[in-house]
Amino acid sequence: MTKEELLKQYDLLQEKYGAGELNCIYGGGLDNEPKLCFVFMNPTGKNIASAKNWHGIRYPWLGTKSVWKFFNEIGIISKELNMLIQSKKSGEWSVEFCEKVYDEISKNGIYITNLAKCTQIDARHLNDNIYKQYLELFEKELELVRPKNIILFGNQVSSIILREKIKVSDERKKERTHKGQGFDAKVYSVFYPVGNGRFNMPKAIEDLRWILKT
Repeated sequence: MTKEELLKQYDLLQEKYGAGELNCIYGGGLDNEPKLCFVFMNPTGKNIASAKNWHGIRYPWLGTKSVWKFFNEIGIISKELNMLIQSKKSGEWSVEFCEKVYDEISKNGIYITNLAKCTQIDARHLNDNIYKQYLELFEKELELVRPKNIILFGNQVSSIILREKIKVSDERKKERTHKGQGFDAKVYSVFYPVGNGRFNMPKAIEDLRWILKT
């Protein structure tokens, strides 16, 4: 499967599982053997790139703030870039600024994606069955990107991808292995650091710093 074919499949699933007035959000960053692949849950309408009239890159977390503080704390974006992000309102993110943000993400060897690409209006909970509809395509995405380390955020994402019941609090600093088509990657489950999981951000920062050192 080519990248173009993969994106077309994600677009079709947006029509089925996402908000009809929004576009789905793809993975972005360094898409050729990144040192880290971050896997979140699913995008929401807070991402400015989900608007139908958007003509720039459609990557995770554009136009938001909290997750970029987290990325700054673990050292994958600079203090200067984070300050710029925190100073901007969502509507002030231009196409050029979005490209600047992801250029730094890419240069630092990071790829960011969601397990489910179906954008919702808000942060409503998705049941396991919807995430499972994306699992085969997500594994194709991993085969195209070939990351060296995969970071799974939260219990639900970890459980779906690892195909067993996962409790992140029992998995801290525990290394697993993903055997893909022609590549192997180390896999870690980490607390979800934003939204309802924001109170776990210090633990997520601690674990990501440890993973980066390892």
